[in-house]
Amino acid sequence: MTFPLLPDFLSFLRMCGAACLPPLLAATPVAAQVPVRADSLPGGLAPPAPLIIGAYAQGSFLLDHTYAVQHLVRAHPTGFELNVQRQTTGRQPWHGWYKFPKVGLALVYYNYHNPTLGRSYAASLYLSKSFWRTDRHDLSFRLGTGLAYLTNPYDQQTNHKNTIASSALNATLQLRLEYDQALTERLGLLLGLGLNHYSNGATTKPNFGANLPTLVLGLNYHQRRPAPLGAAPAPAPADVGHYFFNLSTSLGFKQRNESDQTKYAVNSVTAAAGRRLNRKSNLVLGLEGFYDRSLQATLRDTAQDRRQLPDVRKAGAFLGHELLFGRLAFVSHLGFYLYNPYKSNKFYYERLGLKYHFTSRLFGSVDLKVHRGAADVIEFRAGVKW
Repeated sequence: MTFPLLPDFLSFLRMCGAACLPPLLAATPVAAQVPVRADSLPGGLAPPAPLIIGAYAQGSFLLDHTYAVQHLVRAHPTGFELNVQRQTTGRQPWHGWYKFPKVGLALVYYNYHNPTLGRSYAASLYLSKSFWRTDRHDLSFRLGTGLAYLTNPYDQQTNHKNTIASSALNATLQLRLEYDQALTERLGLLLGLGLNHYSNGATTKPNFGANLPTLVLGLNYHQRRPAPLGAAPAPAPADVGHYFFNLSTSLGFKQRNESDQTKYAVNSVTAAAGRRLNRKSNLVLGLEGFYDRSLQATLRDTAQDRRQLPDVRKAGAFLGHELLFGRLAFVSHLGFYLYNPYKSNKFYYERLGLKYHFTSRLFGSVDLKVHRGAADVIEFRAGVKW
């Protein structure tokens, strides 16, 4: 599960130089501020987007979600996070459609206090949406994804007890409910309850993944509080109600088991038709074909008669939804196999991913294909839309 670009994030990074670092914090009472509205600025421009810089301590435990990881649940991992986020103010139409979320970058360190697991270092991009926001309070939900480096992955000779991850490089997923209480005009106390997940998407095995329910406590520095927000949301885009077509292909790699270290290529070809339902959503219906070379290797190992092996290629149909954030979309599909001679899995599959439009025609995505909750393969996809 890897991993994304967010709209206007390049400009976000360009603006986050050393000049953005806060001065020494002053303990002053919170002063009421009147938010600047976009319609009060020259030309109706959106106000500048202020920064929020955070430092948090994290306490957690390893969830024994399967018997294969129960022997690793021996200590309570502890971690530390540094993050920087920018409050959207309406410079892009989708900012107002989602009621001005925050866009952020987080760096997370964990010590698992277990020599089998070691430590992890992760970087993730995230989106934080407020449900209740006043001058002094902010209750929000955060969703992020990125990459993680684990120091002690599985090794058949030296670290065979680590069934959580067999590769150093993994994907990470963060879910978190956060509450920020103003202490001073700039300083806020952050309390959070979340879940950190680490997995390599079955690229190598074993891969049972790490699930870390987490309690978070820390401080936020607000460049401006309350943040200035834009005017009313922009009108719906012109393509609402219009149909479109996608043609794409993907490539992924997977390992069969711990004893076979070969990385087998997995390909797919997809043709889909869709309709933009509203400002936030696309509905998609498609047909696709799959060729998983690891199934051919498994079949040859297990078949009694190799002269008449079933076809390992598969074909399916799917219904999907795309949640839109400007050029970025969160993709979710539910598919059913229509052609499946070699019954290596259930008759249905799921897909979760992040899709980014480089132009109005060309797009790329990183998807995780899943069978009944178990990761099957990470797909790197490229396609064209018309």
